[in-house]
Amino acid sequence: MSETSFDFAVIGAGPGGYVAAIRAAQLGFKTVIIEREHLGGICLNWGCIPTKALLRTSELFHTLNNAEQFGLSIKEINFDIEKIVERSRKVAGRLASGVAYLMKKNKIEVVDGEARLKGGGVIGVRGKEGEELPDIQAKHILIATGARAKTLPGLEPDGDLIWTYREAMVPPAMPGSLLVVGSGAIGIEFASFYGTLGSEVTVVEVLDRILPVEDEEVSAFAQKAFEKQGMTILTSTTVESLEPGVGEVRARLMGSDGTAREHTVDRVILAIGITGNVEGLGLEELGIEVDKGHIVIDEWCRTDADGVYAIGDVVGPPWLAHKASHEGVICVERIAGLNNVHPLDRSRIPGCTYCAPQVASIGLTEAAAIEAGHQIKVGRFPYQANGKAIAMGDTEGFVKTVFDAETGELLGAHMIGAEVTELIQGFSVAKTLETTEAELIESIFPHPTLSETMHEAVLDAYGRALHI
Repeated sequence: MSETSFDFAVIGAGPGGYVAAIRAAQLGFKTVIIEREHLGGICLNWGCIPTKALLRTSELFHTLNNAEQFGLSIKEINFDIEKIVERSRKVAGRLASGVAYLMKKNKIEVVDGEARLKGGGVIGVRGKEGEELPDIQAKHILIATGARAKTLPGLEPDGDLIWTYREAMVPPAMPGSLLVVGSGAIGIEFASFYGTLGSEVTVVEVLDRILPVEDEEVSAFAQKAFEKQGMTILTSTTVESLEPGVGEVRARLMGSDGTAREHTVDRVILAIGITGNVEGLGLEELGIEVDKGHIVIDEWCRTDADGVYAIGDVVGPPWLAHKASHEGVICVERIAGLNNVHPLDRSRIPGCTYCAPQVASIGLTEAAAIEAGHQIKVGRFPYQANGKAIAMGDTEGFVKTVFDAETGELLGAHMIGAEVTELIQGFSVAKTLETTEAELIESIFPHPTLSETMHEAVLDAYGRALHI
């Protein structure tokens, strides 16, 4: 490290931290970023990116196994799990090296080590070998340390038979049977990957439906689709204990009706949520409030300590990379005194789950809109009535829109089907522009595309659907 005094210091180089550092450098701040593991954080190295590489493989495997519907004849389709994992790791490595390039390009000092706040704008740093590095002084400090997998008593991972997302991304062999505990995005994506490649998958969810943050219709549709693929879905069920044995795990499951059952599988994936990386930062000494494992901030990402800010997974849900990046930009631009900087509007954050079929949403669900007091208009349009979906041979899914009946405001959009994770940005832009149904109805959607389902779902909310 050539210098120790900076305008802006970022602790954590995930998608929130490194983006904030780049924006700070663009605005003229002398910037340093401190990272204890690897540039890109969990998202690039052990989360968003490598899992999508895995899921792309399972998607292709599914397509090849159904080649006959496209007039193709392909025999003896096999896979090599070692090569699948190798490709996933290469994808992650390529993007992590890209972050290193961006740090160099923007003249951001990178320090490999673990940071601790000392107060007064001073950060102590311990190197990766445990050595003490020179203290760093910064006018503004941003905490972007992310989060890690949550564990519960009796449900601890052992890295061998009971996995977190890390072990699930680098399996030494395909498990014949798999229990996935938790049906949020992480759990369902792994269930989809392993299920498509042939594992016998059981998903356990303590709540009464899978993908519980999604609209109820989407959750119900997804469950039917997964069960059709061969998955076993157990909702309103808790895992009371996991007992590792020789090459297998015995799980004791308890239904909401008090019925207990035992379920033996080759491997278990724990996907029961995440908790913020708040330990060892010196937060208590500075009086920074932590609630339920997450740092408490205000609308401008400020903590209780002057000059100290926090963003991303460490401050709580939604635990999404794009949310963290956006918070980082907002925080930096607010500090820089730029005009037209607005606090994060959580209703405009899209969420995506890359299972098969894909799930994407933004804004209020139908139930949440009603609970918030809105009089609503709801539109739906099925993939099976869309020309492009039929041509693709992928007609499973639908698009749902929720509007305020009085103002025409788009309150929410909920999608399940092929490529909806790419389509949702259209509704994201619409919400950001405060578009009403009138502009959406008058917008011209190209034909033939899957995006026409979005237009038709808007039309349907106002009794004007054309193709159903």
